[in-house]
Amino acid sequence: MSGDQSQKIAEKRDREKKVIGQMIAIYCHKKHGRREGLCPDCQQLFDYAQARSRRCPFMETKTFCSACEVHCYEPKMRDKIREIMRYSGPRMLLYHPLLLLKHMLTDRIHVFSKRAEKKQSGR
Repeated sequence: MSGDQSQKIAEKRDREKKVIGQMIAIYCHKKHGRREGLCPDCQQLFDYAQARSRRCPFMETKTFCSACEVHCYEPKMRDKIREIMRYSGPRMLLYHPLLLLKHMLTDRIHVFSKRAEKKQSGR
């Protein structure tokens, strides 16, 4: 893997960390009343998400965990992160609109490129 590829992967991991961190923070602040930092449960989930991201062998080709074909989260953690995303996703528009916009654009570009690949391969 080239240095440029390694840099891009590191940037993707950082972006994913930032998005999930902000979503968990919004959830924890609103649902658990935390003004600063995360409650122990939310911190545990954030740490778990970071560990999954660090070990992800698909980081080069995927956009976000939700778009990955292999779901490596334990069922309990997957359910919790889905709950947080459902709650925090719409609220990201209020708290972090640019981060949300970039996240949505990245996701849409990925979806459209996958569709184009399928059309070209005749599937």
